[in-house]
Amino acid sequence: MKPATAFFQLIRWRNLLIVLLTQWFIWQCVIRPMVSWSRVPVFLNTPRFLLLSLSTVLIAAAGYIINDYFDVKIDLINRPQKVIIEKTISRRAAILWHSLFNVIGFLLALYLARALGNYFVVSIQLACTVLLWFYSTTFKRQFITGNVVVALLTGLTVMILAVYEPALYPHINFRYFLTEGGRLLVNPFGVIAVYTYFAFMLTWMREIVKDMEDFKGDAEDGCVTMPIRIGLQRSTWFVIGFGILAIAPLCVAAVKLFSGSWAILGVYIFIALVIPLIAWLLFLPRKATAKHYGDASRWLKIIMLAGIASLLLYFWLQYYL
Repeated sequence: MKPATAFFQLIRWRNLLIVLLTQWFIWQCVIRPMVSWSRVPVFLNTPRFLLLSLSTVLIAAAGYIINDYFDVKIDLINRPQKVIIEKTISRRAAILWHSLFNVIGFLLALYLARALGNYFVVSIQLACTVLLWFYSTTFKRQFITGNVVVALLTGLTVMILAVYEPALYPHINFRYFLTEGGRLLVNPFGVIAVYTYFAFMLTWMREIVKDMEDFKGDAEDGCVTMPIRIGLQRSTWFVIGFGILAIAPLCVAAVKLFSGSWAILGVYIFIALVIPLIAWLLFLPRKATAKHYGDASRWLKIIMLAGIASLLLYFWLQYYL
């Protein structure tokens, strides 16, 4: 494997692209249009958004590097053909890239915090960096803790846009709709909150399924993941329970949308998210093999992408219908 190819695989460039696209869709479809009606000036213009997204991507890339750095032994058992550190990239080079990405990501966040006039917000990037390190060294080998940390970090990639955007602060409430300029609009903060919850829940579910897929290597390395602690069958039922908790608010949101002029979005939520999630929950218990859990993990990622794509429909209905 060529060093350049190995490097991009090490930082999981496809996952980073999903993070970038998710943030771009949120910004483009939810935050940027607020310029036309928000009473508070929108802070995240194009350059500032790009800097915030680059900061997020660099810190995430550093997290992937350090995770593989401490996982060489496990990966040699679970997926030996995908091991990069020590085969193509040295451990020293990996640590240097990890440190460089973290420093640049933090400095970009610090610059934005200064422009915002609120240095407290940069604590999010600092917390993410610390959590990613301890996840790789400790949390991922613990019961539930590792799954929660990854789910929390994934949710933060969405919510961080709201933290850095003061125009959203007045809309932090439980209202589904608001009226601006004679138009009935969906609460933009509510949209971001729903996507944060969706990302958090589905990531937690997917992390458990990935632990089920990696059961053998994790057990040999002394990890105490959920499948190892309570078994594959109970872990499956735990994921199904979480799936129901993820579906419930989607159903509530769809019903609320049906009550207004947003029926098309409500139909999309049912067809593209609710029904596939139900089908996925029925699919998960059918087998107990690594391949089956790998397939389940990939299908769940596709459902997550369908959730992101719904932002385009939201944008069209909100501002062009």
